[in-house]
Amino acid sequence: MEPSVASAHETLIPRFLRSAICAVVLLLAGCASGQQWALVEGQHPQSFETEITKTVSARFLLFLPEGFANDGRKWPLIVFLHGSGERGSDLEKVKIHGPPMIAEKRKDVPFIVVSPQAEAGRNFEGDEVTALLDEIVRQLPVDKNRIYLTGLSMGGFATWAWAVQEPSRFAAIAPIAAGWTTEDACKVKGIPIWAFHGAKDGAVPIGPHQQMIDAVNACGGNAKMTVYPEGDHDSWTATYANPELYEWFLQHHR
Repeated sequence: MEPSVASAHETLIPRFLRSAICAVVLLLAGCASGQQWALVEGQHPQSFETEITKTVSARFLLFLPEGFANDGRKWPLIVFLHGSGERGSDLEKVKIHGPPMIAEKRKDVPFIVVSPQAEAGRNFEGDEVTALLDEIVRQLPVDKNRIYLTGLSMGGFATWAWAVQEPSRFAAIAPIAAGWTTEDACKVKGIPIWAFHGAKDGAVPIGPHQQMIDAVNACGGNAKMTVYPEGDHDSWTATYANPELYEWFLQHHR
C-alpha cells in the first residue's frame, strides 16, 4: 500500500532536512569517491558511493542521449523516482515505467535521464538522492537551470518532498498519483508544477493532491493537475506516454 500524505510527510521530511547539511559536508570534505562512469550513449546501469555523514550508495540507470559524446552542449536533466513496486536490487524493474522505459527504446530522447532505485522496504532518502544529483551535475554537462523532477506514487510523494526541501533546485516538477500537505504549499510556489491523478484512484485518493495544487496557486504559484476521469492508481502510463509532458518541461528554466 502506498503511503498517505500524512505518513509520507512524517517519514520523508526529517530525511530531506538532512540533505542540505549532507551536501555542504560533501563539498567541504571533498569526500566524493572520485569514480568516473563510462559515458556511453544509451541507458546503462551505474553505481555511486560516497562518504557524507555516513556511507551513501546508490544504484541507478543513467541515460545519455544521442550526440552526447560530441555535442559539447549542456543538456537538460530529468530525475525519475519510481513507485514502491520497483524497489529492490534489480535495476531492470526501474525500466517498467516512465522515462527510463522510454529511454530504453529510443536514443533520441533530448534529456539526460537519471533513475535511482530505492532499496527493498525503503523510501527515497534525501541525503542519498541529493548526493547522487550533486555527483551527476559534477561529472556530466548538465544544464543546472533545466533540472526536472518527476515520480509516480511513492516516487510522486518523494517528488513533492524533495521540491519542498530544495525549491531552488528544480526548473519544474511532475508528481503523479501522490499528494502532499498543504502547509508546505508556499514553499514551492516558485516551481512550475504539473500533477497527474486518476479520479478513481483507490490507493492514493485524489482529494489531498487537488488540495495541494489549489494551495500552491493560492500562494501565487503556477500549478495545474490533469485528472483522468476513469483512471485508477495507474495514472502514469498515459502521462509518460504523452509528449506534451516533455515539451512542457523544456519550456521551463530555473
